[in-house]
Amino acid sequence: MSKEVATLGGGCFWCVEAVYNQLKGVQSAISGYMGGHVDNPTYQQVCNKTTGHAEVVNVTFDTDVVSFQDILNIFFTVHDPTTLNRQGNDVGPQYRSGIWYHSDEQKRIAEETIKRIDSEGLFSNPIVTEVTPASTFWVAEDYHQNYFANNPNQGYCAVVIAPKVAKFRKQYMEQLKR
Repeated sequence: MSKEVATLGGGCFWCVEAVYNQLKGVQSAISGYMGGHVDNPTYQQVCNKTTGHAEVVNVTFDTDVVSFQDILNIFFTVHDPTTLNRQGNDVGPQYRSGIWYHSDEQKRIAEETIKRIDSEGLFSNPIVTEVTPASTFWVAEDYHQNYFANNPNQGYCAVVIAPKVAKFRKQYMEQLKR
């Protein structure tokens, strides 16, 4: 088994985590914060837009089962990478689209994927996803972990996350954990 970590920000971390927790080959998907200038930020601080952090998910996966390219293909399917600092009604720099790479190879694959998707015209606007070196990952508070699984009937989960998860499950049915 060969492990790798991908750090992704695609709006609210609850949405991103909910998808990757269901993907075959993913060992863990942990919600947290990256890309800011404050040590050990809290959710409240990040929401107040004073730390520079984005809500991200650290996805640890087995590269013998799922590739980094697969991780990115799913990432660009389950969020809108063309809206700067926004995903739907979630607005602010903490919701920016980003890939925080952990190796030169991840950087290369991320940049090539963005270039390919833009050239294919899959979105009507250009991709604004930032590709940035990984920095310190700060784990979010416990109540954020597995949020969708633990709160499926909560309003945001039912209205925002459930449709994203359903889209992912339909499109990637063969790659779901059993």
